[in-house]
Amino acid sequence: MASLVEDRVASYIEEHAEEALAELERYCRFESVAAQGRQIEETAAYVLDLLRDAGFEAHIEPKPAPGHPVVLAERRGSSPRSILFYNHYDVQPEDPLELWTSPPFEPRRADGKIYARGVSDNKVHLISRLLAVRAVLAVEGELPCTVKWLVEGDEEIGSPRFAEFAEQHRDFLRSDAALSEGGYVGWDGTPQISLGVKGLLSVELRVRTAARDAHSSMATVVPNAAWRLVWALATIKAPDERILIPGWYDEVVPPTEAQKQLLLAQPSEAEQTLKSLELKEFLGGVRGYEYRERTTFAPTATINGLTSGYQGPGNKTVLPAVASAKLDFRLVPNQDPERQLARLREHLQRSGFDDIQVEVTGAEHPARTDPEEPFVELVRRTARVVYGREPYVSPNMAGTQPLYPLQQACQAPIASAGLGHPDARAHAPDENIRIADFVPATRHVAAIILGLAAMGD
Repeated sequence: MASLVEDRVASYIEEHAEEALAELERYCRFESVAAQGRQIEETAAYVLDLLRDAGFEAHIEPKPAPGHPVVLAERRGSSPRSILFYNHYDVQPEDPLELWTSPPFEPRRADGKIYARGVSDNKVHLISRLLAVRAVLAVEGELPCTVKWLVEGDEEIGSPRFAEFAEQHRDFLRSDAALSEGGYVGWDGTPQISLGVKGLLSVELRVRTAARDAHSSMATVVPNAAWRLVWALATIKAPDERILIPGWYDEVVPPTEAQKQLLLAQPSEAEQTLKSLELKEFLGGVRGYEYRERTTFAPTATINGLTSGYQGPGNKTVLPAVASAKLDFRLVPNQDPERQLARLREHLQRSGFDDIQVEVTGAEHPARTDPEEPFVELVRRTARVVYGREPYVSPNMAGTQPLYPLQQACQAPIASAGLGHPDARAHAPDENIRIADFVPATRHVAAIILGLAAMGD
Protein backbone atom coordinates (compact mmCIF):
# COMPACT_ATOMS: atom_id res chain seq x y z
CA MET A 1 0.00 0.00 0.00
CA ALA A 2 2.81 2.42 0.88
CA SER A 3 4.46 1.83 -2.49
CA LEU A 4 1.17 2.50 -4.29
CA VAL A 5 0.73 5.79 -2.41
CA GLU A 6 4.29 6.84 -3.21
CA ASP A 7 3.78 5.98 -6.89
CA ARG A 8 0.60 8.06 -7.05
CA VAL A 9 2.32 10.95 -5.28
CA ALA A 10 5.23 10.73 -7.74
CA SER A 11 2.79 10.79 -10.67
CA TYR A 12 1.04 13.87 -9.30
CA ILE A 13 4.37 15.67 -8.92
CA GLU A 14 5.42 14.90 -12.49
CA GLU A 15 2.03 15.94 -13.88
CA HIS A 16 2.07 19.27 -12.02
CA ALA A 17 5.79 20.09 -12.20
CA GLU A 18 5.37 22.57 -15.05
CA GLU A 19 2.67 24.47 -13.16
CA ALA A 20 4.97 24.68 -10.14
CA LEU A 21 7.91 25.89 -12.25
CA ALA A 22 5.71 28.63 -13.71
CA GLU A 23 4.80 29.54 -10.13
CA LEU A 24 8.52 29.64 -9.32
CA GLU A 25 9.14 32.04 -12.20
CA ARG A 26 6.45 34.37 -10.90
CA TYR A 27 8.02 34.17 -7.44
CA CYS A 28 11.46 35.06 -8.84
CA ARG A 29 10.12 38.25 -10.43
CA PHE A 30 9.85 39.79 -6.97
CA GLU A 31 13.04 41.79 -6.32
CA SER A 32 13.17 40.83 -2.66
CA VAL A 33 16.69 42.09 -1.89
CA ALA A 34 16.94 42.17 1.89
CA ALA A 35 20.03 44.38 1.97
CA GLN A 36 18.11 47.12 0.16
CA GLY A 37 14.62 46.43 1.47
CA ARG A 38 13.19 46.05 -2.03
CA GLN A 39 9.72 44.51 -2.52
CA ILE A 40 9.90 42.82 0.87
CA GLU A 41 6.26 43.30 1.88
CA GLU A 42 5.03 42.34 -1.60
CA THR A 43 7.06 39.13 -1.58
CA ALA A 44 5.95 38.17 1.91
CA ALA A 45 2.34 38.69 0.81
CA TYR A 46 2.91 36.46 -2.23
CA VAL A 47 4.28 33.67 -0.01
CA LEU A 48 1.33 34.10 2.33
CA ASP A 49 -1.10 33.63 -0.56
CA LEU A 50 0.75 30.54 -1.81
CA LEU A 51 0.50 28.85 1.58
CA ARG A 52 -3.11 29.84 2.17
CA ASP A 53 -4.05 28.48 -1.27
CA ALA A 54 -2.62 25.13 -0.15
CA GLY A 55 -4.90 25.09 2.89
CA PHE A 56 -2.43 26.36 5.48
CA GLU A 57 -3.43 28.63 8.31
CA ALA A 58 -0.90 31.34 7.59
CA HIS A 59 -0.17 34.84 8.77
CA ILE A 60 2.61 37.42 8.73
CA GLU A 61 4.46 38.20 11.93
CA PRO A 62 6.68 41.29 12.27
CA LYS A 63 10.23 40.55 13.32
CA PRO A 64 11.73 42.83 15.97
CA ALA A 65 13.49 45.77 14.28
CA PRO A 66 15.68 45.81 12.30
CA GLY A 67 13.97 42.80 10.78
CA HIS A 68 11.69 42.03 7.86
CA PRO A 69 8.33 40.21 8.19
CA VAL A 70 8.15 36.46 8.79
CA VAL A 71 5.49 34.21 7.30
CA LEU A 72 4.29 31.48 9.68
CA ALA A 73 2.00 28.70 8.49
CA GLU A 74 0.62 25.39 9.72
CA ARG A 75 -1.60 22.63 8.43
CA ARG A 76 -2.54 19.92 10.88
CA GLY A 77 -2.00 16.26 10.06
CA SER A 78 -3.68 13.04 11.05
CA SER A 79 -0.79 11.80 13.23
CA PRO A 80 0.75 13.51 16.26
CA ARG A 81 4.05 13.97 14.42
CA SER A 82 5.13 17.30 12.93
CA ILE A 83 7.77 18.70 10.62
CA LEU A 84 8.96 22.30 10.24
CA PHE A 85 10.14 23.74 6.91
CA TYR A 86 12.52 26.70 7.17
CA ASN A 87 12.83 28.89 4.07
CA HIS A 88 13.54 32.51 3.23
CA TYR A 89 12.05 34.77 0.57
CA ASP A 90 14.84 37.36 0.50
CA VAL A 91 17.68 37.25 -2.02
CA GLN A 92 21.15 38.67 -2.52
CA PRO A 93 21.72 41.91 -4.48
CA GLU A 94 22.06 41.25 -8.20
CA ASP A 95 25.32 43.17 -8.60
CA PRO A 96 27.38 43.13 -10.77
CA LEU A 97 24.51 43.52 -13.20
CA GLU A 98 26.73 43.61 -16.29
CA LEU A 99 27.81 40.00 -15.73
CA TRP A 100 24.29 38.61 -16.04
CA THR A 101 23.40 37.00 -19.37
CA SER A 102 19.81 38.20 -18.95
CA PRO A 103 17.98 40.47 -16.47
CA PRO A 104 18.22 38.84 -13.01
CA PHE A 105 14.56 39.32 -12.12
CA GLU A 106 13.22 38.15 -15.47
CA PRO A 107 13.49 34.35 -15.22
CA ARG A 108 14.94 32.73 -18.34
CA ARG A 109 15.00 29.08 -19.41
CA ALA A 110 18.00 27.83 -21.37
CA ASP A 111 20.15 24.69 -21.51
CA GLY A 112 17.82 22.80 -19.20
CA LYS A 113 18.06 25.46 -16.50
CA ILE A 114 16.11 28.40 -15.09
CA TYR A 115 18.20 31.52 -14.50
CA ALA A 116 17.14 34.21 -12.01
CA ARG A 117 18.34 35.86 -8.83
CA GLY A 118 17.16 33.80 -5.88
CA VAL A 119 15.96 30.86 -7.97
CA SER A 120 18.30 28.45 -6.19
CA ASP A 121 18.83 30.39 -2.97
CA ASN A 122 16.12 29.94 -1.85
CA LYS A 123 12.91 30.29 -3.81
CA VAL A 124 12.83 26.96 -5.64
CA HIS A 125 12.96 25.06 -2.35
CA LEU A 126 9.74 26.62 -1.09
CA ILE A 127 7.97 25.87 -4.38
CA SER A 128 9.29 22.29 -4.43
CA ARG A 129 8.14 21.64 -0.86
CA LEU A 130 4.78 23.20 -1.59
CA LEU A 131 4.27 20.88 -4.56
CA ALA A 132 5.24 17.92 -2.36
CA VAL A 133 2.54 18.93 0.15
CA ARG A 134 -0.04 19.34 -2.62
CA ALA A 135 0.82 15.91 -4.00
CA VAL A 136 0.38 14.20 -0.64
CA LEU A 137 -2.92 16.02 -0.09
CA ALA A 138 -4.18 15.07 -3.56
CA VAL A 139 -3.47 11.38 -2.98
CA GLU A 140 -4.22 11.02 0.73
CA GLY A 141 -6.86 13.70 1.20
CA GLU A 142 -5.04 14.90 4.31
CA LEU A 143 -1.51 15.27 5.58
CA PRO A 144 -0.19 12.30 7.55
CA CYS A 145 1.73 14.66 9.83
CA THR A 146 1.49 18.32 10.71
CA VAL A 147 3.51 20.59 8.42
CA LYS A 148 4.68 23.96 9.68
CA TRP A 149 6.45 26.73 7.80
CA LEU A 150 8.71 29.58 8.80
CA VAL A 151 9.64 31.79 5.84
CA GLU A 152 11.77 34.79 6.78
CA GLY A 153 13.06 37.80 4.84
CA ASP A 154 16.46 38.45 6.41
CA GLU A 155 18.56 35.34 5.82
CA GLU A 156 20.80 37.02 3.26
CA ILE A 157 21.73 39.76 5.73
CA GLY A 158 22.48 37.45 8.64
CA SER A 159 18.96 37.11 10.08
CA PRO A 160 19.17 39.92 12.63
CA ARG A 161 16.93 39.38 15.65
CA PHE A 162 16.07 35.87 14.42
CA ALA A 163 17.16 34.30 17.70
CA GLU A 164 14.80 36.62 19.59
CA PHE A 165 11.97 35.86 17.17
CA ALA A 166 12.51 32.10 17.41
CA GLU A 167 12.51 32.23 21.20
CA GLN A 168 9.27 34.24 21.21
CA HIS A 169 7.63 31.64 18.94
CA ARG A 170 9.11 28.56 20.57
CA ASP A 171 5.69 26.92 21.13
CA PHE A 172 4.78 27.20 17.45
CA LEU A 173 8.19 26.05 16.20
CA ARG A 174 8.52 22.99 18.43
CA SER A 175 8.41 19.97 16.09
CA ASP A 176 9.63 16.41 15.70
CA ALA A 177 11.91 17.26 12.78
CA ALA A 178 12.90 20.12 10.49
CA LEU A 179 14.19 20.64 6.96
CA SER A 180 16.50 23.62 6.55
CA GLU A 181 16.32 26.11 3.72
CA GLY A 182 18.34 24.43 1.03
CA GLY A 183 19.64 21.14 -0.22
CA TYR A 184 22.11 19.92 -2.75
CA VAL A 185 22.64 17.49 -5.62
CA GLY A 186 26.26 16.76 -6.59
CA TRP A 187 27.97 16.90 -9.96
CA ASP A 188 27.09 13.24 -10.56
CA GLY A 189 23.42 13.61 -9.56
CA THR A 190 23.83 12.13 -6.08
CA PRO A 191 21.83 13.89 -3.34
CA GLN A 192 23.93 15.46 -0.61
CA ILE A 193 22.41 15.76 2.84
CA SER A 194 23.84 18.29 5.26
CA LEU A 195 23.31 18.05 9.01
CA GLY A 196 24.43 21.53 10.02
CA VAL A 197 26.06 24.83 9.19
CA LYS A 198 29.08 26.88 10.06
CA GLY A 199 28.57 29.95 12.20
CA LEU A 200 29.32 33.48 11.04
CA LEU A 201 30.80 36.71 12.28
CA SER A 202 30.48 39.57 9.79
CA VAL A 203 32.18 42.90 10.48
CA GLU A 204 33.10 46.13 8.80
CA LEU A 205 36.44 47.73 9.65
CA ARG A 206 36.74 51.50 9.22
CA VAL A 207 39.56 53.95 9.72
CA ARG A 208 39.90 57.71 9.29
CA THR A 209 43.35 59.28 9.28
CA ALA A 210 42.60 62.92 8.42
CA ALA A 211 39.69 65.36 8.11
CA ARG A 212 39.70 65.07 4.31
CA ASP A 213 41.55 63.55 1.37
CA ALA A 214 44.86 65.20 0.53
CA HIS A 215 47.12 65.59 -2.50
CA SER A 216 49.24 62.45 -2.84
CA SER A 217 52.40 64.55 -2.75
CA MET A 218 51.71 64.84 1.00
CA ALA A 219 52.28 61.09 1.46
CA THR A 220 55.63 61.74 3.15
CA VAL A 221 53.92 63.35 6.15
CA VAL A 222 50.15 62.66 6.03
CA PRO A 223 48.87 59.19 7.00
CA ASN A 224 47.10 57.18 4.31
CA ALA A 225 43.90 55.47 5.46
CA ALA A 226 44.14 52.82 2.76
CA TRP A 227 47.63 51.74 3.85
CA ARG A 228 46.57 51.87 7.47
CA LEU A 229 43.71 49.47 6.78
CA VAL A 230 45.81 47.15 4.61
CA TRP A 231 48.43 46.85 7.34
CA ALA A 232 45.72 46.02 9.89
CA LEU A 233 44.20 43.39 7.60
CA ALA A 234 47.60 41.79 7.08
CA THR A 235 47.76 40.97 10.79
CA ILE A 236 44.57 38.90 10.64
CA LYS A 237 45.59 36.07 8.31
CA ALA A 238 48.89 34.67 7.07
CA PRO A 239 49.68 33.69 3.46
CA ASP A 240 49.32 30.03 4.51
CA GLU A 241 45.65 30.81 5.33
CA ARG A 242 46.07 30.40 9.09
CA ILE A 243 44.18 33.00 11.14
CA LEU A 244 46.67 34.89 13.31
CA ILE A 245 44.29 36.23 15.97
CA PRO A 246 45.43 34.75 19.31
CA GLY A 247 43.04 32.13 20.69
CA TRP A 248 41.03 31.89 17.46
CA TYR A 249 41.26 28.09 17.30
CA ASP A 250 41.07 27.38 21.05
CA GLU A 251 37.50 26.04 21.08
CA VAL A 252 37.55 24.31 17.69
CA VAL A 253 36.25 20.74 18.07
CA PRO A 254 38.15 18.20 15.97
CA PRO A 255 36.01 15.88 13.83
CA THR A 256 34.91 12.64 15.40
CA GLU A 257 35.68 9.31 13.77
CA ALA A 258 32.04 9.03 12.66
CA GLN A 259 32.22 12.48 11.03
CA LYS A 260 35.46 11.56 9.28
CA GLN A 261 33.80 8.46 7.90
CA LEU A 262 30.96 10.57 6.49
CA LEU A 263 33.50 12.68 4.61
CA LEU A 264 35.52 9.68 3.45
CA ALA A 265 32.35 8.25 1.89
CA GLN A 266 31.83 11.37 -0.21
CA PRO A 267 33.26 11.68 -3.73
CA SER A 268 35.91 14.27 -4.37
CA GLU A 269 34.36 17.11 -6.35
CA ALA A 270 37.61 19.02 -6.47
CA GLU A 271 38.29 18.56 -10.18
CA GLN A 272 34.81 19.63 -11.28
CA THR A 273 34.90 22.64 -8.96
CA LEU A 274 38.34 23.68 -10.21
CA LYS A 275 37.07 23.52 -13.78
CA SER A 276 33.94 25.49 -12.93
CA LEU A 277 35.97 28.24 -11.24
CA GLU A 278 38.73 28.09 -13.90
CA LEU A 279 41.40 27.45 -11.27
CA LYS A 280 44.56 25.37 -11.58
CA GLU A 281 44.55 24.33 -7.92
CA PHE A 282 43.00 25.11 -4.55
CA LEU A 283 44.78 26.92 -1.73
CA GLY A 284 47.61 24.78 -0.45
CA GLY A 285 47.08 22.36 -3.31
CA VAL A 286 44.49 20.40 -1.31
CA ARG A 287 42.70 17.46 -2.92
CA GLY A 288 40.50 14.55 -1.89
CA TYR A 289 39.74 14.15 1.79
CA GLU A 290 41.78 17.21 2.80
CA TYR A 291 39.65 19.36 0.46
CA ARG A 292 36.43 18.06 2.06
CA GLU A 293 37.80 18.34 5.59
CA ARG A 294 38.78 21.98 5.16
CA THR A 295 35.48 23.04 3.62
CA THR A 296 33.56 21.25 6.38
CA PHE A 297 35.59 21.71 9.55
CA ALA A 298 37.93 24.70 9.09
CA PRO A 299 37.10 28.28 10.18
CA THR A 300 37.72 31.07 7.69
CA ALA A 301 38.62 34.76 7.51
CA THR A 302 37.52 36.43 4.28
CA ILE A 303 37.75 39.96 2.95
CA ASN A 304 34.46 40.56 1.14
CA GLY A 305 35.17 44.07 -0.10
CA LEU A 306 37.55 47.03 0.17
CA THR A 307 36.71 50.72 -0.27
CA SER A 308 39.03 53.73 -0.25
CA GLY A 309 40.14 56.64 -2.37
CA TYR A 310 39.46 57.10 -6.06
CA GLN A 311 38.23 54.11 -8.09
CA GLY A 312 36.88 55.76 -11.24
CA PRO A 313 38.35 55.78 -14.75
CA GLY A 314 41.78 57.25 -15.31
CA ASN A 315 44.04 58.45 -12.52
CA LYS A 316 43.62 60.72 -9.52
CA THR A 317 46.65 61.34 -7.34
CA VAL A 318 44.83 61.44 -4.04
CA LEU A 319 45.77 60.42 -0.51
CA PRO A 320 42.65 58.80 1.05
CA ALA A 321 41.51 59.94 4.48
CA VAL A 322 38.98 57.12 4.92
CA ALA A 323 39.10 53.38 4.23
CA SER A 324 36.82 50.47 5.03
CA ALA A 325 36.68 46.71 4.56
CA LYS A 326 33.91 44.15 4.92
CA LEU A 327 34.94 40.77 6.34
CA ASP A 328 33.29 37.53 7.31
CA PHE A 329 34.59 34.79 9.58
CA ARG A 330 33.01 31.34 9.21
CA LEU A 331 32.93 29.61 12.58
CA VAL A 332 32.84 25.95 13.57
CA PRO A 333 31.74 24.22 16.80
CA ASN A 334 32.37 25.44 19.50
CA GLN A 335 33.34 28.93 18.34
CA ASP A 336 31.08 31.61 19.80
CA PRO A 337 30.70 34.75 17.63
CA GLU A 338 30.75 37.12 20.63
CA ARG A 339 33.93 35.55 22.01
CA GLN A 340 35.57 35.68 18.58
CA LEU A 341 34.56 39.33 18.16
CA ALA A 342 36.23 40.17 21.48
CA ARG A 343 39.39 38.41 20.29
CA LEU A 344 39.36 40.39 17.03
CA ARG A 345 39.04 43.71 18.88
CA GLU A 346 41.77 42.79 21.36
CA HIS A 347 44.05 41.66 18.56
CA LEU A 348 43.72 44.95 16.66
CA GLN A 349 44.39 46.95 19.84
CA ARG A 350 47.44 44.88 20.80
CA SER A 351 48.76 45.18 17.26
CA GLY A 352 48.67 48.97 17.42
CA PHE A 353 45.46 49.47 15.46
CA ASP A 354 43.20 50.84 18.17
CA ASP A 355 42.08 53.50 15.65
CA ILE A 356 40.34 50.83 13.55
CA GLN A 357 36.59 50.86 14.25
CA VAL A 358 34.88 47.46 14.23
CA GLU A 359 31.16 47.35 13.43
CA VAL A 360 29.33 44.03 13.67
CA THR A 361 27.02 43.39 10.71
CA GLY A 362 26.06 39.78 11.46
CA ALA A 363 26.62 36.99 14.00
CA GLU A 364 25.40 33.40 13.98
CA HIS A 365 26.39 30.28 15.92
CA PRO A 366 27.36 27.03 14.19
CA ALA A 367 24.95 24.11 14.52
CA ARG A 368 24.95 20.37 13.87
CA THR A 369 22.55 17.44 14.14
CA ASP A 370 23.72 14.06 15.41
CA PRO A 371 24.04 11.70 12.40
CA GLU A 372 22.61 8.91 14.57
CA GLU A 373 19.21 10.64 14.84
CA PRO A 374 16.37 8.48 13.44
CA PHE A 375 15.21 11.44 11.32
CA VAL A 376 18.59 11.53 9.59
CA GLU A 377 18.18 7.86 8.68
CA LEU A 378 14.71 8.66 7.31
CA VAL A 379 16.12 11.40 5.08
CA ARG A 380 18.88 9.04 3.91
CA ARG A 381 16.53 6.11 3.29
CA THR A 382 13.97 8.13 1.33
CA ALA A 383 16.75 9.72 -0.75
CA ARG A 384 18.06 6.24 -1.53
CA VAL A 385 14.60 5.17 -2.75
CA VAL A 386 13.88 8.28 -4.83
CA TYR A 387 17.30 8.72 -6.44
CA GLY A 388 18.20 5.05 -6.66
CA ARG A 389 21.59 5.63 -5.08
CA GLU A 390 23.13 6.13 -1.67
CA PRO A 391 23.14 9.81 -0.67
CA TYR A 392 26.21 11.52 0.70
CA VAL A 393 25.92 12.98 4.19
CA SER A 394 28.01 15.88 5.47
CA PRO A 395 28.26 16.91 9.15
CA ASN A 396 27.68 20.49 7.99
CA MET A 397 27.76 22.63 4.90
CA ALA A 398 30.45 25.24 4.31
CA GLY A 399 27.92 28.09 4.50
CA THR A 400 25.69 29.57 7.18
CA GLN A 401 22.01 29.65 8.05
CA PRO A 402 20.33 30.59 11.35
CA LEU A 403 20.00 26.94 12.34
CA TYR A 404 21.30 27.35 15.88
CA PRO A 405 18.36 29.45 17.18
CA LEU A 406 15.98 27.35 15.09
CA GLN A 407 17.38 24.18 16.63
CA GLN A 408 17.09 25.62 20.11
CA ALA A 409 13.48 26.66 19.53
CA CYS A 410 12.07 23.63 17.71
CA GLN A 411 14.08 21.13 19.80
CA ALA A 412 14.37 18.80 16.83
CA PRO A 413 16.95 17.30 14.46
CA ILE A 414 17.49 19.39 11.33
CA ALA A 415 18.67 18.19 7.92
CA SER A 416 18.67 19.50 4.37
CA ALA A 417 17.06 18.08 1.23
CA GLY A 418 16.76 20.03 -2.00
CA LEU A 419 18.04 20.75 -5.47
CA GLY A 420 20.91 23.18 -5.38
CA HIS A 421 23.85 22.02 -7.50
CA PRO A 422 27.58 22.85 -7.68
CA ASP A 423 27.21 25.34 -10.54
CA ALA A 424 24.00 26.98 -9.26
CA ARG A 425 25.97 30.24 -8.82
CA ALA A 426 24.06 31.35 -5.75
CA HIS A 427 25.08 34.90 -4.76
CA ALA A 428 26.65 35.35 -8.21
CA PRO A 429 25.50 36.40 -11.69
CA ASP A 430 23.50 33.81 -13.66
CA GLU A 431 22.18 32.01 -10.57
CA ASN A 432 20.28 28.95 -11.75
CA ILE A 433 18.67 25.58 -11.07
CA ARG A 434 18.69 22.46 -13.24
CA ILE A 435 15.09 21.72 -14.22
CA ALA A 436 15.79 17.97 -14.21
CA ASP A 437 16.50 18.14 -10.46
CA PHE A 438 13.08 19.53 -9.61
CA VAL A 439 10.92 16.40 -9.72
CA PRO A 440 13.23 14.05 -7.77
CA ALA A 441 13.89 16.67 -5.10
CA THR A 442 10.15 17.23 -4.72
CA ARG A 443 9.48 13.48 -4.54
CA HIS A 444 12.11 13.27 -1.80
CA VAL A 445 10.31 15.86 0.34
CA ALA A 446 7.00 14.07 -0.16
CA ALA A 447 8.62 10.78 0.89
CA ILE A 448 9.97 12.45 4.05
CA ILE A 449 6.49 13.71 4.94
CA LEU A 450 4.99 10.26 4.43
CA GLY A 451 7.84 8.54 6.26
CA LEU A 452 7.83 10.85 9.26
CA ALA A 453 4.24 9.98 10.05
CA ALA A 454 5.20 6.29 10.21
CA MET A 455 8.27 6.74 12.40
CA GLY A 456 7.88 4.94 15.68
CA ASP A 457 4.94 2.84 14.50
